[in-house]
Amino acid sequence: MPEITILTEADLRAVVGLGDDERRAIEAVYPVISAGRAAMPPIMRIDVPAHHGEIDIKSAHLPGWPGIAIKVSAGFFDNPARGLPSLGGLMVVLDAETGVPLAALFDNGHLTDLRTALAGAVAADHLARRDARRVAVLGAGVQARLQVLALAHVRTIEHLTVWGRRGDRAAALATDLGDELGVAVAVADTPADAARDADVLVTTTPSTEPLVTVDMLHPGLHVTAIGSDAEHKQELAAEVVRDADRFVCDETGQSGRLGELRAARAAGFAVDVVELGAVIAGDAHGRTGPDDVTVCDLTGTGAQDTAIASLAVERCAAAGTGTTLAT
Repeated sequence: MPEITILTEADLRAVVGLGDDERRAIEAVYPVISAGRAAMPPIMRIDVPAHHGEIDIKSAHLPGWPGIAIKVSAGFFDNPARGLPSLGGLMVVLDAETGVPLAALFDNGHLTDLRTALAGAVAADHLARRDARRVAVLGAGVQARLQVLALAHVRTIEHLTVWGRRGDRAAALATDLGDELGVAVAVADTPADAARDADVLVTTTPSTEPLVTVDMLHPGLHVTAIGSDAEHKQELAAEVVRDADRFVCDETGQSGRLGELRAARAAGFAVDVVELGAVIAGDAHGRTGPDDVTVCDLTGTGAQDTAIASLAVERCAAAGTGTTLAT
């Protein structure tokens, strides 16, 4: 009789984090995407404008991976005023050989948070200068925090600057990360102030208006943009995408539909696009010198969800955690 394992957020938090193995699991999916070997349908999105919300459904089959994850991710951005997190959701993992449901992961968006942060670290590892030490993050939520913590695994951070629309939250995040990482911190009044001395700039907001303008670019800067995953979102001005020495994205079609590439193309700019997987595989170059300005647009892929969910199910099985039910 088939069985399904129910995994709670607590089960998953106990076995999956921001470690090197998790980062390598996320890194491995990008060459599969770029090679055209991932069966990854377009994202399905349900808008809920009355409540400033959206629900995204993502999935992918990766050859050789034992499971196929189907993720339902909710983003309701008025939730913090209700004492609730902005992001939530769950995943279902099906056996890749039979399609039989193997596990239901009630992670409340935790695995999405992790795989997004790990993707940012992968991007920076392949595109930021090796001597990058000064980091700036736009946004002061959960993802801003995780992006910095994941980045600390691939670069030695000496100084962190945080900008947020709410200065109190930005100050609290800067203090917490400064204490946790043992680095000097500052709170910026504007995105431009945050970017001014940064080697790595990470944008983590649901902004619908560009926060990063072309005059904020300077030699050697790497920008990882993760906030734009819908047609109405945009964190980078179109000229930033146009003028970067290298524009890299997780998946070209998705970036052109939902990400930062969309606005640049709408403005009529010709952009030389390289996928992150091609850079990782050595099929295309990323940064070619210390003065290059590199930009990586991460719209989030179902392949990442399959990778992190498969790892989580495997680790929970090894730990004997979760509740198994006959179906």
